[in-house]
Amino acid sequence: MLQRLRVEQIALIEHIELEFEPGLNIITGETGAGKSLLVDSLQLALGERAGVELLRQGVERAVVEALFRLDAAPALRALLAQHGYELQGDELLLRRELHRRGSSRCFLNDSPAPLALVRQIGQMLVDFHGQHEQQSLLRVETHGRLLDNAGGLEALRHDYERVHAELRHTVEQLQSLQAQRHELEQQREWLRFQLRELAELDPQPGEEEELDAQLRRIEHAERLYALSMQLHELLYGGSDAVRDRLIRARNLLEELSRIDAQFAPYVAECHSLVVSVEELARFVQRYSSALEFEPEQLEQIRRRRAQLQLLRKRYGSIEAALEHKQRWEEQLRYAEHIEEHLQKLQQRQEMLREELARCAQRLHAKRVAVARKLERAVEQFLVQLGIPYSQFRVSIEQEEAAPQEPLWVEFNGRRCRAFADGVDRVEFLITTNRGESPRPLVRVASGGEISRIMLALKSILAKADRLPLLVFDEIDAGISGRIAQRVGQALKSLAQYHQVLVITHLPQIAACGDVHVLVEKYEREGRTLVRARRLEGEERLYEIARLLSGEHISPSALQAAQQLLQEALQ
Repeated sequence: MLQRLRVEQIALIEHIELEFEPGLNIITGETGAGKSLLVDSLQLALGERAGVELLRQGVERAVVEALFRLDAAPALRALLAQHGYELQGDELLLRRELHRRGSSRCFLNDSPAPLALVRQIGQMLVDFHGQHEQQSLLRVETHGRLLDNAGGLEALRHDYERVHAELRHTVEQLQSLQAQRHELEQQREWLRFQLRELAELDPQPGEEEELDAQLRRIEHAERLYALSMQLHELLYGGSDAVRDRLIRARNLLEELSRIDAQFAPYVAECHSLVVSVEELARFVQRYSSALEFEPEQLEQIRRRRAQLQLLRKRYGSIEAALEHKQRWEEQLRYAEHIEEHLQKLQQRQEMLREELARCAQRLHAKRVAVARKLERAVEQFLVQLGIPYSQFRVSIEQEEAAPQEPLWVEFNGRRCRAFADGVDRVEFLITTNRGESPRPLVRVASGGEISRIMLALKSILAKADRLPLLVFDEIDAGISGRIAQRVGQALKSLAQYHQVLVITHLPQIAACGDVHVLVEKYEREGRTLVRARRLEGEERLYEIARLLSGEHISPSALQAAQQLLQEALQ
């Protein structure tokens, strides 16, 4: 709900700060006093377009602040969190600053905010109803959701929306795969060629390093043989070999240890050295015996290395070539089974289309039943509001799907377009004159009738509508005192579900308010200004009497005003 509205330097307003309450908030004042300036200022705070002509003459900057208290409002809180705005408590402060140079800035709880976001938030907080505003009920796209909310059809609609989303995703997959089919068919031969080439080469991880080691051994085979033979001779084969010397040393250590035990540990160490030398000598002998120099083997290794180098040059590395091979194998398997994939997607598409048709049929049947009840309720309500010959109709129609339309369902023997919220296009139609056929609500010409029609619909749909604040400007245009009292009672009832803000000239409506604000002009230092203040007690009584009788307030006018206030409390 709107808690506070602060306006500075807008048009004839120097400074106004008003507190509002839950329920019905009434704004009155003489014609031209500036009542609509408050509504205009609220719209500015909620992101409405602004021009420098709105600034009070002689000032460089104007400010409008609207403080809202959010009760629950999960969707709005989620939107704020999505854009990085965290609420502290339940209060949301929207501020708009206008500058003479033509710029404007928006703030959410003192943090800068984009105008588009503020406007989106405004649409979730306030619904304006007047002769010139863009009214939510005059937007055809809102009619279907309002009808569903009025009938409690949200669960059925959500079921439909879920299946519709799955069908849309499946259709997109199918279209994408069909578009790929020709390309994949052309790719198959190329993939097979690339894979055949890699299969013939059959590169292995680490193969290049192993080939380099083999090549070094073969290219240095003679030198390796000579060195290994010299080493074997030194260790084992010569008359003065290391092994023989170590055996003699071991024998001496054994004799010394028999005389002095200090030598005993070194006998084992020397024996271990003999064993190690023998093992090394045997390895060297085997190594030298295995050395061969075969020109064919050398050439074979060099050819293989050249092949792998070309592969590395093409792919960057052997590992990269193997990664390409794995990926191409997967692509080839997919391409070779594309018909199977297409068939599975087509089967799923048909299954989802049948399920969506069932959801659409259930939702449509419920909408028709709710629409008939809503039609009767609105017509009865409009009679009370002084429009006795109204006919209100809810048009529920389907659109035939074009041959190439991807999202469609079979509905009542017709191929119909499947919209995101159902197959139905819902629109409210009305006529307020006897003998005329109902026309789209958006074409109703009379502003006074529009306001009362809005009031009727809002009253009936009050529990379903989620907007916390409703603003009615000029709702009393063209209605009599008798009907005005009914309108006031309807507004009072509506205020049980929403905070309602009404600008009125009629005392019957003003008397029904929970809060009464008076807007008036005055002069100061030769300049005209607008001020606004809440009325209580006798001030409110005199204002209602003034609405009844004009400037001259008679005792009878005061008595009639008192009676209106008492009747409003009943």
